[in-house]
Amino acid sequence: MLGALMLAALTFNTAENLPVGLLELISEDLRVSLSAVGLLVTGYGVTVAVVSVPIAHAVRAVPRRHVLTGLLAALVISSLVAALATSYWTLLVARLLTALAQALFWAVMGPVAVGLFAPEVRGRVVGALSVAGSLALVLGVPAGTWLGQQSDWQVPVAVLAILGLVSLVTIAVLLPTSRPEEEPAAYATSPDVRRFATVLTVGALSAAGAFAGYTYIMTFLGDVSGFSPNAISLLLVGFGVACVAGVSVTGVFLDRFPQSALAAAVATQSVGMLGLYAFGAHPVAAAVFLLLMGSALGPVFMVTQNAMLHCAPGRTDIAFAANSGAYNAGIAAGAALGALVLPLTGVRGTFLTGGLLTLGSCAALLTGRLLSGTPSPGTLDGAGA
Repeated sequence: MLGALMLAALTFNTAENLPVGLLELISEDLRVSLSAVGLLVTGYGVTVAVVSVPIAHAVRAVPRRHVLTGLLAALVISSLVAALATSYWTLLVARLLTALAQALFWAVMGPVAVGLFAPEVRGRVVGALSVAGSLALVLGVPAGTWLGQQSDWQVPVAVLAILGLVSLVTIAVLLPTSRPEEEPAAYATSPDVRRFATVLTVGALSAAGAFAGYTYIMTFLGDVSGFSPNAISLLLVGFGVACVAGVSVTGVFLDRFPQSALAAAVATQSVGMLGLYAFGAHPVAAAVFLLLMGSALGPVFMVTQNAMLHCAPGRTDIAFAANSGAYNAGIAAGAALGALVLPLTGVRGTFLTGGLLTLGSCAALLTGRLLSGTPSPGTLDGAGA
């Protein structure tokens, strides 16, 4: 069952980011601009940010087995529609359908998956799901890009439908039907409204910081660091590998040190981004700080999701949806802010802006801890973020 959920996470994340690798192929085939194809990714993220909480609230009483199979059916159908699309608008509608499904998937999938295991290992389960999602950047998108280049851009999109169908059948057969409020991880272990608000703020600020700079990483590595296009491609693969490695390592310690994991992730992202701003003109330093940033990008979202299991003031699925919405809102805001900063300060300025925003998330985390009071030594790292 966990394997089916991991495959679904990989498929959804690949579907979200695949147009980045197929940008030129889609543009040429549908006769639209590159920026229009880029909106397929931007619109996707905005949709997830806006509808996550409302749609999770709307289906809060529906058994999770039915919800997950419905979401995967939507993924399969939307992928097939996208693969058969002959116009930009048909493709856009298919993408928005996938985004609607993903907005609810991350809210429902987390509590379902961790509910299958004992509380003391739930952080590792969240880590496994995050590794699967992160593999989309290292495996899913590169493989889909290669397959599209060898055939047509529609082929890798159709493959997503097949992967979604495998997950759908497995979940429909194996996952028990139960009332959502009766599931083992339906409610947090230590509900805390203040910590919940802190985690949402930290996640949104760190996402905004990351994507204020990362959106323009190829320009930065070429214009500032002086890397060749081939070297940039290798560095981006390294960035993805660092992301998976960071998620994997953090997942091992997440059950024992959830608060420290979040602090370490946002601090590492700050160092990586500010290091790129300060030393990015030196190729070796740029590579080091890029990998450092990559090692933190995945863990931030994973740790905030895990925190929902501890501090959510109500149902954990609604909290997961709120966290996903806040994070995606941060991504959209960060990319937009970077676009405003870019013509004023140059591409280096986007990383300074991103680094300062991430430092803001560190400050928000520290402020939240101070306002919550100093926990006892026995609960410092055991009560969530």
